[in-house]
Amino acid sequence: MSRSRHRSPARLVGSLSLLALLVVACGEREPTVAEAAATLQTHVLRLLKERGALNVRVTDPGGKDIPCGEGKAKRTFAATGEDADPKVDPRSANSALVGALGRAADYEYHLADPMERPYRLVNKATRTVLVLDSVTGRYVVRGETECLSLS
Repeated sequence: MSRSRHRSPARLVGSLSLLALLVVACGEREPTVAEAAATLQTHVLRLLKERGALNVRVTDPGGKDIPCGEGKAKRTFAATGEDADPKVDPRSANSALVGALGRAADYEYHLADPMERPYRLVNKATRTVLVLDSVTGRYVVRGETECLSLS
């Protein structure tokens, strides 16, 4: 039996997303706020999944442009999830998220002291920022895009 040459819609969307990310990463053009927001959402949810968070809940669905001047806007997105150990302290939870981040997306620390809370991480290529501010027993991940063009 031969393999079908039809690609699944999910695979096609994934391929197109990767292509868009490569175009942005190569510096050909800056992402729009909507593109960066979609990437941000993917990164937040993928990070919680990679960490094995339980009962993941979106706390800020974003989707709204927040004006920041000169015809640009930014967007936000946030989600939380429980750790398997309800007593895990915030610093350990944030450290665990940082450990899982390498499997989810490419972010760098954006602070002088990586142990400072909240952790602020930047992805220059996608123009997104993650903030890790977990509380006892619960991962808290929020993020925002940079101020970007609407189109």
